[in-house]
Amino acid sequence: MGAKLGGSGGKYQEEQNSEINVTPFVDVMLVLLIIFMVAAPMAAVSVKVALPPAVAKASPNPPKPIYISLQSNGRIFVQDSQTDLATLGDELRSALGAKRNPTKERIFIRADKDVLYGDFMGVMNMLQDNGFYSVALVGEDKRR
Repeated sequence: MGAKLGGSGGKYQEEQNSEINVTPFVDVMLVLLIIFMVAAPMAAVSVKVALPPAVAKASPNPPKPIYISLQSNGRIFVQDSQTDLATLGDELRSALGAKRNPTKERIFIRADKDVLYGDFMGVMNMLQDNGFYSVALVGEDKRR
């Protein structure tokens, strides 16, 4: 901050310095540069190790998911074949095949938005009665 001691009236007038002082900013940047220059060699691995090759087996493809579709008119589908509530468990077992365990398989339910709640709960109860306890609900992704 500077002062002007001469001029009209001899009054003390003060001029303000409106320039930005970048010296503290430059000082901080230089300190950070030095810290990173010292720390970077320490982060490098200096011990050489001959690693063995990985010989992991390829993971098998997941099994084809099983879908139950409920339409607003009350029709029930397992995959693409129409069924009714009484034979839903048998249809699911035949769709799963002999090698898959029904108690561990996830069943995906796709239901129309106008399906009655009672119809939906009937399907859910039938799934539990037949030992299908892992159920996932499929919805439409509205983010796109």
